[in-house]
Amino acid sequence: MRIVIAGTGIVGLTAGIALRTMGAEVLLCEQAPEIRAAGASIGIWENALKVFDEFGAGKEVRAIGTTLETWFFDAAGRRSRAPGFAVEDYSFELMPRPVLNEILADAAGRKNIRLNSKVIGFKEDADGVTVELADGTSERADLLIGADGVYSAVRNQLVPGFPAQKHAGHHVWRAMMPSGNEPKEGTVLTVGHKRTRGGFTHTHGGQVTWMVNQFDSPEPTGSKREEALKRAANMNDDGWGEPLLRLIESTPEDHIIHNQIMFVPTLPHWTSSRVALMGDAAHGLSPHISAGGTLGIEDVLVLVRSMQRSSSLAAALVEYEKNRKPHYQKVHELADAVERAGDAEEYALHQARFSHWMLNDGAANSRT
Repeated sequence: MRIVIAGTGIVGLTAGIALRTMGAEVLLCEQAPEIRAAGASIGIWENALKVFDEFGAGKEVRAIGTTLETWFFDAAGRRSRAPGFAVEDYSFELMPRPVLNEILADAAGRKNIRLNSKVIGFKEDADGVTVELADGTSERADLLIGADGVYSAVRNQLVPGFPAQKHAGHHVWRAMMPSGNEPKEGTVLTVGHKRTRGGFTHTHGGQVTWMVNQFDSPEPTGSKREEALKRAANMNDDGWGEPLLRLIESTPEDHIIHNQIMFVPTLPHWTSSRVALMGDAAHGLSPHISAGGTLGIEDVLVLVRSMQRSSSLAAALVEYEKNRKPHYQKVHELADAVERAGDAEEYALHQARFSHWMLNDGAANSRT
């Protein structure tokens, strides 16, 4: 079987690794001139780490993780966790995105990755799918996987009329830089005033990563640093947020990433007979639950399981979609409760409910 994967983000690369272990010939098409990662750091939960373990990349991936056992702080530094949940429900590995992508690209096989190759469309027929590239060339395959993010070209053709939408009023600022004299314990996650969230923590390679986001945010008008500092001030009662403010002040403007958060609306379908969406292309989420990458990695496992036990590719894709769509209905329900949380205690409760479900009932469904 020959499979073309659009996109070499974390989910696309993971799919390449997993499908090659099944014996498939895989071509990963990346529109950029290099393997790169948007953002500073990403949280990877244990359910996704087990997927990497299963497909042979777990040791290398785990080696770059920094374990976070998250507490939730209010703007004055009072910390909370919800009673009745285990430490596992608050624990994940924080990883630098660029390093993680390099590890996954090596595991997928660099010779299987074609750079400067943007997938712009496809044509299906009874025998396969012709994948159309921006340079005018095409590739023939049995299956096309759209792992090309919230602005997915594959999704735009497969499911017309469902472009990425703005998560209205939701902005995020973040950066990663060499660690200095900031406190080692970090402040992630602080729940501040005016629906502001953020903090900092240490990560792999002597780096520190910081993040500030705000729901119902006024439209930014100043520089990235100025706007991040405005939000960080909402998490600084009694001086609690001073280390974060100093980190932002010392970050070069061109190192700061600012995003208007986008999301993918609920799709009527994810697949056809020869095409499947996964990751952000299928269900791009607001990042406030810190699990979008993890959930996309589980998509890979579900697709592989479906292909292993189905009598045909078409049947496997039907099974994959049947598993994923109700799964994400629950994800949205739990994520929306986290977004609506009014203070640190409520945030801790709803985040724990989400992560406990994801690590237990949700993970079991993904491995069925």
